[in-house]
Amino acid sequence: MRAAPSLTLDTLIRVPSSAWTLAGFRSWAVSEDFPSRGQISYVQGELLIDMSAEEIESHNKVKSEVSRVVGSIVHDEDLGTYYSDGTLLTNEAAGLSTEPDGAFASWEAFQRGRLRCVPREGRPREHVEIEGAPDWVLEIVSRNSVKKDTELLFQAYHLAGIREYWLIDARSSEISFRILSHHSGGYRSTPTRAGWIASRVFGRPFRIRRERDRLGNWKYTLEARR
Repeated sequence: MRAAPSLTLDTLIRVPSSAWTLAGFRSWAVSEDFPSRGQISYVQGELLIDMSAEEIESHNKVKSEVSRVVGSIVHDEDLGTYYSDGTLLTNEAAGLSTEPDGAFASWEAFQRGRLRCVPREGRPREHVEIEGAPDWVLEIVSRNSVKKDTELLFQAYHLAGIREYWLIDARSSEISFRILSHHSGGYRSTPTRAGWIASRVFGRPFRIRRERDRLGNWKYTLEARR
């Protein structure tokens, strides 16, 4: 069988032919040849490449606020480990290797073998990847990630057995904030009650709001209550 050709995009990155398999993509993703910028994912046989700059007002600020609040809850209550964006998550059963905008794994997930940290070759305490199913993942929808976040990852995260998927879209006049719970037939949106959405993973409801800051730009606040 003829080998797949390598692919070069705008001279910025060179995708090796081996990256069209999950094993090959994983090797490339932790190598020195992997691009230091952009979003590159492997989802059920597809390579998804987005080299565009991250939008600050509707993406970066939302991600930062969720990471601040959820990361603090995880840390202060010693629930497990919070992983910010840039962490490679792989699940072989789902044919998935991607870097979510955030991920959380409880101590139970590690103890029961649902997730493990993958070390760098020859350096067992330096981890370059998490493999398996964390309890929670976050994706912020951007202009180029609509299909990826709402269809491809929606299916892949469910197939991976991830208990809760937070999907936030702040590009419009109203923020779309969905907490999706894992059920046998797929993810289901948790209903909003008086503006709050309950998280089973964190055992409390959340809501997100925004207002203009002193420069007229967006300031986001993720609120949680017991």
